[in-house]
Amino acid sequence: QVQLVESGGGLVQPGGSLRLSCAASGSIFSINAMGWYRQAPGKQRELVAVIIRSGSTNYADSVKGRFTISRDNAKNTVYLQMTGLKPEDTAVYYCAADWSLIAGHPPAYWGQGTQVTVSS
Repeated sequence: QVQLVESGGGLVQPGGSLRLSCAASGSIFSINAMGWYRQAPGKQRELVAVIIRSGSTNYADSVKGRFTISRDNAKNTVYLQMTGLKPEDTAVYYCAADWSLIAGHPPAYWGQGTQVTVSS
């Protein structure tokens, strides 16, 4: 009932910045939380950042101070501004949506994923 379309991934050098976007459509009433997961090769999928309709946010310790999640409720779009990128940030980043997003509990809806590669 909800479709998520991601954009903004790419190749960037260490210390650089990228902005990811995720637009939701469909039965938007079912969504309270939107956020971003990432999965690096050989690692488990990690919940990176989450934002709810009120604007409250939460971040993984690994990205605090470097990444900022924001949400435009009118446009049903969530953004992830990534700065100070490190090679260890290299991963496929997935947009996700549900009534709530909880680490360790798969969300109801996923985007297709967008590759972020941080390399010299």
